[in-house]
Amino acid sequence: MRRSELREQIFLLLFREEYHRHEDMAEQEQLFVEYAGEPLSQEDADYILGKYEQIAQRLPEIDKQINQETSGWETGRMAKTDLAVIRLAIYEILYDETVPTGVAINEAVELARKYGQDSSPSFVNGVLAKFA
Repeated sequence: MRRSELREQIFLLLFREEYHRHEDMAEQEQLFVEYAGEPLSQEDADYILGKYEQIAQRLPEIDKQINQETSGWETGRMAKTDLAVIRLAIYEILYDETVPTGVAINEAVELARKYGQDSSPSFVNGVLAKFA
């Protein structure tokens, strides 16, 4: 898979975090790999799950940073799709040195365009601009 496709799969797994208790996510990860839209190679599955787990470990820290930077838009008020996109991009901007900031933002805006509401791309771009 291309990096953008892998990123989209990580986003989809992060989105599940909003609907399941953290303790149940191991089962969700397994279901995700087994029932992905297209068969995943072991390498792709390992990459997706590894990066998801790295992000999930930092979610409290990432959410705290989001809440500090966004006045009036705490994580609890954000659309769940937008929040998952923003969490992924912030992880890439702050903690993943292999992803350039511009790429993280552009990919996040594209995910917001695909999965979010009409206003999602501009909202996501505005939030991420504070971290760039």
